Amino acid sequence: MGATRRPTIKTVAARAGVGRTTVSRVLNGSPLVSDEARAAVQTAIAELGYVPNSVARSLVTSRTDSIALVIPESESRLGSEPYFSAVIRGVSNGLAGTQIQLLLTLVRDQREMDQLTRFLTARRVDGVLLVSVHRDDPLPGLLEELGLPTVLAGRRSPAESLNHVHSDNIGGARDAVRHLVERGRREIATITGPADMDVADSRLRGWRDALGEAGREACGELVAPADFTEEGGRRAMRGLLERRPGLDAVFAASDVMAAGALAELRRQGRRVPDDVAVVGFDDSIVARHTDPPLTTVRQPVEEIGRTITELLLREIGEPGGVRQHVVLPTSLVVRDST
Repeated sequence: MGATRRPTIKTVAARAGVGRTTVSRVLNGSPLVSDEARAAVQTAIAELGYVPNSVARSLVTSRTDSIALVIPESESRLGSEPYFSAVIRGVSNGLAGTQIQLLLTLVRDQREMDQLTRFLTARRVDGVLLVSVHRDDPLPGLLEELGLPTVLAGRRSPAESLNHVHSDNIGGARDAVRHLVERGRREIATITGPADMDVADSRLRGWRDALGEAGREACGELVAPADFTEEGGRRAMRGLLERRPGLDAVFAASDVMAAGALAELRRQGRRVPDDVAVVGFDDSIVARHTDPPLTTVRQPVEEIGRTITELLLREIGEPGGVRQHVVLPTSLVVRDST
């Protein structure tokens, strides 16, 4: 009696009524498959007991079935900033149902950058997701030179050439400041992120645009640079109050910095929102647990994580496509701080 033949991709395709390319796309987690076809393939796999031979597939395709999520930040920043955990959740959700493994890599110093460069040059992963992008970061340029599929959460500048996804940072900041103007606030300051990050520059531009619409001057004394940390927000708020003690509102470019600003206002005996109104950006868990709860701009961070993952899987599965630039909408969430 002959042994039962092991099912192949061809067998699965015949059972599902689709082509072998479609089966391969489902196995590789490509988003370029309809829900109906995906369901048919998954049903056929279950009925036939098909087990993909990932080792054989990798030998043929030079695929590793893994991607890297690179975050050039320290462990302390990763743990204190809810943005990063939300992106990681979104990426994980984007990989659900695929056989792709996720490698999380922090880059904290030059030694780790050199190590990562060697790793990527050896093409140990099929693609890279890069978060927390700085203008002069050499990594995006290296990835582009290597031709390694890459998607950024954010961008180096408005002229970004790589696939990237970001929230409507200008529009969100503009909405925040318009809200403060509508509340009757006259002297509206801002706490910005690092000057070498497009996200910080875009939110600063939104602040300027909204003040210009209202016929207000975007005075340099009302701008306080910080670093997206709580302590940075506290120091920036202290400096603003020293320069402009009569200010009655502040837009912070992140909820974490807004929390620091609230702490400094409380220390100096300023009431929120009676004396000074405060708006943040992110609508992270931080915004719901400040005192008072924080008015903020909601950005869909988990959706950013899912979207960058979908774009990366598409580029891995169908290389050479048109580069994608996706902007996700924001919305204002009004709470007690304004």
